[in-house]
Amino acid sequence: MSNVVRPPSLLDALIPTFVLIILLACSVFLFGDSSSSGANQIALLLASAVAIIVGIKNGLSWEFIEQGIIDGVSVSLRAIMILFAVGTLIGSWILSGTVPTMIYYGLRLLDPSIFYAACCVISAFVALSIGSSWTVAGTIGIGLIGTAAALGLPLDITAGAIISGAYFGDKMSPLSDTTNLAPAVAGTDLFTHIKHMAWTTGPSIIISLIIFTILGLFYTPTGSANTMAETLALLEQQFYIHFILLLPLLLVLVLAMKQFPALPTILGGTLIGCVFALVFQADVIYQLAGNTDIPLALALFKGVWMVLFDGFVSNTGNASIDDLLTRGGMSSMLNTVWLVLMAMIFGAVLDKVGLLARLVQGVLTSVKSTGSLIAVTIASCIGANIITADQYIAIVLPGRMYRLEFERRGLAPENLSRVLEDSATITSPLIPWNTCGAFMASTLGVATFAYLPYCFFNIINPIISLIYGFTGFKLTPLKENAVKENVLQEPEIDEVSAIPAVK
Repeated sequence: MSNVVRPPSLLDALIPTFVLIILLACSVFLFGDSSSSGANQIALLLASAVAIIVGIKNGLSWEFIEQGIIDGVSVSLRAIMILFAVGTLIGSWILSGTVPTMIYYGLRLLDPSIFYAACCVISAFVALSIGSSWTVAGTIGIGLIGTAAALGLPLDITAGAIISGAYFGDKMSPLSDTTNLAPAVAGTDLFTHIKHMAWTTGPSIIISLIIFTILGLFYTPTGSANTMAETLALLEQQFYIHFILLLPLLLVLVLAMKQFPALPTILGGTLIGCVFALVFQADVIYQLAGNTDIPLALALFKGVWMVLFDGFVSNTGNASIDDLLTRGGMSSMLNTVWLVLMAMIFGAVLDKVGLLARLVQGVLTSVKSTGSLIAVTIASCIGANIITADQYIAIVLPGRMYRLEFERRGLAPENLSRVLEDSATITSPLIPWNTCGAFMASTLGVATFAYLPYCFFNIINPIISLIYGFTGFKLTPLKENAVKENVLQEPEIDEVSAIPAVK
C-alpha cells in the first residue's frame, strides 16, 4: 500500500455504482431474459475494474485489494457448493422418480383454481417448519413447478407463489439463520424480533394470498383433460410411480428440521435418490446410459454418474414432458456460479476500497425524521443486496451502520431488526445476480425478472414496513437503561467473519 491513502469521496463511491447500473440496464435491454447467461457477469466484472481503479487512485495497492477479493469470494464458497449439490439433487430425484411422483400426485390432488394460493401456503408451512427457503425451493418447489407445467399454468406466477411462501416461512421461523442474524446485529432477542415482525409480515402474506387466489380464478389451465391424462400416462410409462418414492423428500425435510447443515443434508438427499433410482428405476438408467456393450452393473453406474454431472435427459417423445424433466446435474449450475463469483468480486472490491461505507455516510446526511431513517435503511439494504449480492452482508452492514442512529432517535432495536428482515432478507431473491436470486432462478427454472412481478409478498412487505415508518404505527420506543445484548459495536466494513452458513 502506498504511504498516503486518501479516503474515498462520495463521487468515488458513486462512479462504480452508476457504471454498474448503466451496464446492467444495457444488458437487460440488449439480451432480455438471457442477460444472466453472460452479459450481467461482464457488467459486474467491468464495474469491479472501475472500482479497483478508484481504489488505486486513492493510494491502495493492488495486493491489498486482491486480498479483499479473495476474502469476498471465499464467503460465497458455501453457496457455490450448495448450488452444485442442488444440481445433483435435482438430477438424482428425477432419475429416482421422486420428482415425477411429486408431479403425478400434484396433478391428481391440487385444484387448479386454488393452485397458486396452495403453492404459497405449502411453501410457507414447510419453510416455517425447517427455516430454509432454499431447501423449500429445491424440494417442494421443484414438484410444484412441474405440476404447474403439466397443468399448463404460467410458471412465472407459480415461482412467485413458491418464493413468496418460502420467504414468509423462512422469515418467521426461529430456525432460520437470517431470523437469528438480524436481532443479533440490532441488539434484541430472537422472539421479540419475531413477535415484532408479525405486524408487517402478517398483513403482507394475507394480501399476497388474496392476490394469488384471485389470479387462480382468472388463469385457467391451458392443458385439457386429455392432455393431463396423457401426462399422467407418460409419467407412469417412463417411471415407476409410488408414494414410497417421496421418502427422499421426507428425509431432506426431517434433516433440515433437525438443523443439520445444508450441504450434507442436500448430499444425503442426493445419495438416497441414487439408491432409489437403482432400486426402482433400473430400466430408465439403462436406457439413459445408452451403452449395452458393457455389463449391466457398469451401465447402471454410468447412467447414475451421467445424471449427477450432466442432468437427466427425458425422451418420452412429448415435448412438454421432455422439457419439464430434462434438468439437473452439476453442469446446470455453472452459469449461476459464474454469476455469483462476479457479483461477489464486485461487492468485495467496493467493501475493501471503502466505497460502501462512504455511500452509507452520504445517505445519512439526508435523514431528517424517523420515517426517512427507515426509508434510508430499507434502501440501503436493497442497495447492499444489489451491490454485494449477498443477503447476509445486506443485513449486517446496514445493521451496524444504522444501529446507533436508531438508538439516538429513541427507537428500540427490534425496530431495526424488523426493517433489516423486511428489506434485506425479503428482496434478495428479486436480484438476478444475488446468491438467492441466482439460486431460485436456477432451481425453479424461471428467470428472476420473469417471476419478480409475482413475488407479491417480497414486494409488499418492504412497502408496509415503509408505511409503518412514516406513520409511526407499531414502532416500539427505546426503554430507558435498556440492556442491549449481542450487539456488534463497531460499524466495520469487513463482514467476512460475521456471515453465517448459507441456507
